[in-house]
Amino acid sequence: MSDTNAPAISRSLFAFSIFYGGMVCIAGVLGNKQVALGPLAVEAGIFAFLTLVVTSSAVAELHGRAVANKLVLFGFVPLLVSLFLTLLVLAVPASAKMEPERLAAFEMMMKATPRIWIGGIIAYGISQILNVTIFSRMKREGGRMLWLRSGVAGVLSQIVDTLLFITIAFYGVFPIGELLMGQMIAKVALSAVLVPPLIYLFVGMGRRLDARPA
Repeated sequence: MSDTNAPAISRSLFAFSIFYGGMVCIAGVLGNKQVALGPLAVEAGIFAFLTLVVTSSAVAELHGRAVANKLVLFGFVPLLVSLFLTLLVLAVPASAKMEPERLAAFEMMMKATPRIWIGGIIAYGISQILNVTIFSRMKREGGRMLWLRSGVAGVLSQIVDTLLFITIAFYGVFPIGELLMGQMIAKVALSAVLVPPLIYLFVGMGRRLDARPA
């Protein structure tokens, strides 16, 4: 017997929420590799992080700012749980049958200093809320160009994300000026190129999902 009093959730919001949670977790793992974009080097987690920007913007477009902000806040759940599980797995003794080279590679990739974890959590929350806020504010003030709203919000949120994360994680460890500029230029360029077309794709998928009969 179904519960008629259960709160309804649209198909698009359900699908985007699952996707968003997965991207929150994988972004930190992908960030262990730096990729070359011409003369610039950028951590590969940016590709997953840009999908977070696009997804939260698409949810704001389809369901409003309040719902998008809740999505960002709920994103802390898989993020924190994945960090806890990482610490737990690292603390559990490895099997004697595991190859030393494989174990060393796993530990090198998964270990991070508390400053890096804290920097990632803070940068995620602030930059994503900022993205939703700018995107929604521009829409409320009459901005109809979806590509422009998503591009501006994505670029500004990436600048803030880079400033927060690198400063918190590495300030005082080594000079961060060159790293900041390189990461910022690369992330802004990627945001400007990738976010506008992706937002049309996500919003279009969301509307098709919601238009289908139950």
